[in-house]
Amino acid sequence: MTTENLSAVLKCKGEICLENREVPEPLPHEVLIAMHTVGICGSDVHFWKHGRLGNFIVKDPMVLGHESSGTVIKTGSQVKHLKPGDRVAIEPGVPCYKCRYCLEGRYNLCADVKFCATPPDHGTLCRYFCHDANFCFKLPDHVSLEEGALLEPLSVAVHACRRASVTAGKTVLICGAGPIGLVNLLTCKALGVTKICITDISEHRLNVAKKLGATYQLCVKDLDTEAAVSQISSLMGDLPDITLECSGAESSTRLGMLATRSGGLLMLIGVGVRDMQFPIVEVSTREVDIKGILRYANCYPTALSLVAGGAVDLKPLITHRFTLEQVQEAFDTSASGAGGAIKVLINCAKS
Repeated sequence: MTTENLSAVLKCKGEICLENREVPEPLPHEVLIAMHTVGICGSDVHFWKHGRLGNFIVKDPMVLGHESSGTVIKTGSQVKHLKPGDRVAIEPGVPCYKCRYCLEGRYNLCADVKFCATPPDHGTLCRYFCHDANFCFKLPDHVSLEEGALLEPLSVAVHACRRASVTAGKTVLICGAGPIGLVNLLTCKALGVTKICITDISEHRLNVAKKLGATYQLCVKDLDTEAAVSQISSLMGDLPDITLECSGAESSTRLGMLATRSGGLLMLIGVGVRDMQFPIVEVSTREVDIKGILRYANCYPTALSLVAGGAVDLKPLITHRFTLEQVQEAFDTSASGAGGAIKVLINCAKS
């Protein structure tokens, strides 16, 4: 094997370095991919800054990255549906195929899933990567590799909207106008929702949301929960049927609980601290249903269809592009939001 696989490695909390690793050989059910685009996700930044995310702790050096696309350059002996030269989006989680959750079709809940850049599994921020061919999706000619990488966050939104039963005629509040909030906005619009309010503490991100079609925007930076609930109701004409909480912040989650109409549904999408204080009695007595999500299952084909068919345009989310050699600058930009950063992409191909 050659050692020309330049990789962005999280050595320990706060330290990312570039190192050459071996170019892997695909197993019979895998494909070897020349990586092209990898997006920086909030979880990547969290692992970098804190060395952990929830119960996942970085104990050994780990290659980062899981929002990915590239070109197949070699196939394993059992792979029939892909060939060298195919451009693919990579669904980063590979489950065991055997447990009750996998057999029920909810493979995102598999306890033995191997998920890129989630300890102890390495990610895709490298020149070459091997992946299970069943979780590689061929891109049509008119869908770019950058869009292919962004099918990952879009799949989160597809899964969330499915679990929340988002349909035309519903009214939706989105808490948080970061990348996940914005892809949920785009997905809601694609599903026919015409009345959407989005909140954030950043006026810049709210302006982006407005350009993407949010009906109402509310800056909650200096508002207490009661005032925010009142303004949401005033803007929308009533409290929303569905709230999609995309920030993970305790204040935002609390707002979502109180701003959802009685009998409505709150979907928890953003990941925050483990323990929070909630107004549980008010939620219970108003019969507000609360659901959560873990990543996605069986959503990549739908996400690809939305993009390929023109129902969702992901390109406006892309604000910054870097090369693999510029990985430190890319992470600094994503973490700080410098230059109005929304979605930061890294090109892994040799220049």
